[in-house]
Amino acid sequence: MSEPVILTLDQIKQRIDETTLLTDIERGFAWYSEGRTVVPPVGYLAFDPPAAGDVHIKYGYVQGDEYFVVKIASGFAGNLARGLPVTNGLMLLFRQDIGEPAAILLDEGYLTEVRTAVAGAIAARHLARHPVARIGIVGTGGQARFQLRMLPQVTACREVTVWGRSDERLAAFEQEMAQEGFHVETTRDVRHLAATCDLIVTTTSAREPLLRLEDVRPGTHITAMGADAPGKQELDPHLVARADLVVADSVSQCVDHGELAGAVQAGLLDPARIVELGKLLATPDRPPRGADDITIADLTGVAVQDLQIATHVLRGPISRSPGGGG
Repeated sequence: MSEPVILTLDQIKQRIDETTLLTDIERGFAWYSEGRTVVPPVGYLAFDPPAAGDVHIKYGYVQGDEYFVVKIASGFAGNLARGLPVTNGLMLLFRQDIGEPAAILLDEGYLTEVRTAVAGAIAARHLARHPVARIGIVGTGGQARFQLRMLPQVTACREVTVWGRSDERLAAFEQEMAQEGFHVETTRDVRHLAATCDLIVTTTSAREPLLRLEDVRPGTHITAMGADAPGKQELDPHLVARADLVVADSVSQCVDHGELAGAVQAGLLDPARIVELGKLLATPDRPPRGADDITIADLTGVAVQDLQIATHVLRGPISRSPGGGG
């Protein structure tokens, strides 16, 4: 038995190339929707206060590929007040043929943040109106930063409005992202963000709607990232039902515990209307979006993303590091 490769966070960052990673993860979504993957239901642990955190365990493989993945990712919001990272975790790669550990990626949750941001960029590439006039980021946490940093892969827009509940965190977000070339406006009024932005990414752990139907203007695309567990919700179910195109990374996950679950359970959205992202990517000749269409992508995270980014790191040459974590 050979020893598994062990990579630390700094080593992992050196092995990521964002452009090829987008292609790798797009391919993974397509394989998922083609039925070429084995992805069991997500393992989920919720911790009551004072911990107030959760842990996601995702695992799976692509049939005929070299590896399978087991990923553990945690999020503990209370860590912010403790001066500790909110997210953490690791990824394990094993050989499919003999079950031997191939790699231990001590990424501290970084790879989950990156692959989630890549999914947001993929959704924006294929669903947003181009050129994008203004980007709206709902939330001021780490994933909000990762999402914004990844969007230059698919749009030249650098005009941004960010919404948050804390003036201090809004100011920190503005200062940090301005140093990276974005022109950031801050607001405590999410309706103002919705009225001025045509590409919106929601990244919060909200448990009741932040964006409502009457606030979103025609032609807007929304990528909803936050509702990755039961009880979480960022969008008004009537907004979801009104959308001209509703896309899910995994239909089964999104109607169970994603952003779409509330609209489906309320009888407002027929699951048959939901298009899986991988199927959308496999249909290059689909009709173009209408200028006034509202489109929504609900991304709950699928283990094939973890497999693709983990194998990207293991197989890829050492290259430049993408933008640092937040």
